[in-house]
Amino acid sequence: MQDAVLAMLAKEPSHGYGLRARLRQSLGPLGESMNPGQIYVTLARLEKAGLVVSERADGLPERPDRKIYALTPAGQQRVAAWLAEVGWPKPDLAEFHLKLVAASAARLADPVELVGAQRRELLRRLREAQHAILAEAAGSKAVLLLEGVVLRLQADLRWLELCERAWSEGAGAGGVGGDDRVEGV
Repeated sequence: MQDAVLAMLAKEPSHGYGLRARLRQSLGPLGESMNPGQIYVTLARLEKAGLVVSERADGLPERPDRKIYALTPAGQQRVAAWLAEVGWPKPDLAEFHLKLVAASAARLADPVELVGAQRRELLRRLREAQHAILAEAAGSKAVLLLEGVVLRLQADLRWLELCERAWSEGAGAGGVGGDDRVEGV
């Protein structure tokens, strides 16, 4: 969540309420379960870590002043590192989706290229798992675990195909005025 918040701030400084609204919009129905206070706790942690700074903005007469958060140079470096990450040990699909949305919104990276980098990593892991299956002794119970790994990687690759199709067609730019849904899903 921290990295997604930082990436959303890369587009423009914002207050917590605006960030929460953009995250909820980007996640669709999954965003409905987001704890309203979570964004403010996250922003406080990021500020304490020196990744964002805040300043008070004058509020409207019926609203109190709000804090506007912006990235520090260290925050910008962390966003760049997060976008370049291709690890997939425990995929968090919502986080990867937010990475694509934030990268597109802030024009930090091409979402299709990010999907391609993830696909290459998954294909490498799939080849390793398939080679490990071939190397196992006949009747080994370890093959069952390796088959599970292969099935999971294949499912993740299919999902990345959907992501690539949606972003290639310009349909996946949720949070930036687009529609997060992929037709037929």
